[in-house]
Amino acid sequence: MAKTLSLAAMEKILKNEGADRVSQDALVAMKDLMEDFGRKVARRSIKLAEHAGRKTIHKEDIKFESF
Repeated sequence: MAKTLSLAAMEKILKNEGADRVSQDALVAMKDLMEDFGRKVARRSIKLAEHAGRKTIHKEDIKFESF
């Protein structure tokens, strides 16, 4: 499966939240976690849209499934 999120993006998120330094292992772990979470939200959002008879994913589909 293709990886879509960059390690630089993970580092930026962590540093914006206050981290001074971040190890490479931590960046990879966060990237993997974020990609897994994103795939789960995507799959559930697609099912919601299909259930509603739509092919288009709406913001509400994403928001409903993300928490």
